[in-house]
Amino acid sequence: MSAFSRRHFLRSAGALAALGAVPGFLGRALAASSQSTGKALVLVFLRGGADGLSIVPPVGDPDYRAARPTLALAPPGKDGGALRLDDVFGLHPALAPLLPLWREGTLGIVHAAGLPGATRSHFDAQDFCESGTPGTKSTADGWLNRAVQRAAGPDGAFRVVAVQPTLPRMLVGDAPAVAMSSLGQFRLPGGPAGSGAFDALYAQAVDTALRTTGLETFEALREAGSAKLGQLPPANGAEYGPAPIARRLQDVARLIRSGVGLQVAATDMGGWDTHVGEGAEKGQLAARLSELGAALAAFARDLGPRWADTRVVVMTEFGRTARENGNRGTDHGTASVMFVLGGGVRGGRVAGGYRGLGRQQLFEERDLAIGTDVRSVLWEAARAQLGLRDASAVFPGFTPGGSVLGERS
Repeated sequence: MSAFSRRHFLRSAGALAALGAVPGFLGRALAASSQSTGKALVLVFLRGGADGLSIVPPVGDPDYRAARPTLALAPPGKDGGALRLDDVFGLHPALAPLLPLWREGTLGIVHAAGLPGATRSHFDAQDFCESGTPGTKSTADGWLNRAVQRAAGPDGAFRVVAVQPTLPRMLVGDAPAVAMSSLGQFRLPGGPAGSGAFDALYAQAVDTALRTTGLETFEALREAGSAKLGQLPPANGAEYGPAPIARRLQDVARLIRSGVGLQVAATDMGGWDTHVGEGAEKGQLAARLSELGAALAAFARDLGPRWADTRVVVMTEFGRTARENGNRGTDHGTASVMFVLGGGVRGGRVAGGYRGLGRQQLFEERDLAIGTDVRSVLWEAARAQLGLRDASAVFPGFTPGGSVLGERS
């Protein structure tokens, strides 16, 4: 039997399972083939250009308060002040749920991260971050899809998942990937069919649920329904709350904990374009950070022992201007902040090459200068979680420097 025929047979058997026409032993074999206890890589994209200088404020920089007279956070220990990380940096108080991860060393921060060839266009910056080829708009696939193509992993329907309505640019490519708004809504309308042709059922799935390659998604639909993955409750006392990012990360945790073979997951969170009324310890930005911090903390707690094999990278397309504008907000900038979380991270520190907010230290005298290429952080995560060795195959034309955060020994 050819490789194509074997794959076609397995997919057809998956379809028969959804129709209730496959023997029990074959259904169990198909389910077992997708089990995995390997590592997982999770990407969270903050769309809109998140203000790294407020998320991780350089409260020890003498130029910080002059640049942001109404947006600067108070020093650590003051009412509404930043939470102390080290002599220079603090953490926005809305991110207090992440402090235990920082203290245990499973949260690392990369400040002043960005891509070369600065663009202040949301569309272009997001495209370059997700294609992994800054300055080149003709790249057809995403960096994370290229990474998956070169990684060993389970051949399950849930190996690569985006928990958001459409497949993100970083996952576009030849490696199969599935997109869903949520596990609970990821199903065929009307429930499993008792009769009828596979083609008709498949066509219905395409029309209503698919956002990427059809057969892979049909297999995922079958597995999600049979295992009732969307009903799996949080573990270890984790409480997610109602925010969309919390519900998305809860679904990612369900997939990791249920052992369906998830290797890569991506999701996003909007609302970071703070031109007007950004706020300091309270306000527009604080509300978004409160949702993000609580969701990430719940995710780590929910995973329990699987946290040791999971890595989360939180990124954005660019930062904001060093100085606040006339509307008590910030405009499109250059470098921002990245979070890297997980059991293998050598965290508890701020890395990245932050240079300062003095006029001569800024990029074009207005933006935080780039100290670390975003691709260095992404490559470090992909190498650790996916076992990759050749960065040029994932990020063409890019040669990583030394370690950014490194691995926990």
